Amino acid sequence: MSEHIEVHDAPDASQFELRVDGELAGIARYRRHPGIVEFVHTEIDDRFEGNGLGATLVKAALDAVRDSGERVIATCPFVASYVERHPAYADLVAPR
Repeated sequence: MSEHIEVHDAPDASQFELRVDGELAGIARYRRHPGIVEFVHTEIDDRFEGNGLGATLVKAALDAVRDSGERVIATCPFVASYVERHPAYADLVAPR
């Protein structure tokens, strides 16, 4: 697999995008609420599955939310599972 991996926020599309050599390989869709980013769906293109890119995407998205000072609601099961497995992100989760 090529190794130029980039994750960036695409606010017009309400998603974080993961690109491999410039090609869209995955997305983490979200809804914004005041002070909160609600992750609703994460998807990696079938051609890129099995390379840990979902974790790379979610980590970068959570780091961006942390940097913004916002909190997270993990409606997406993949994001919820990632936070559960990585307790360093537990402080980002907004109380319900």
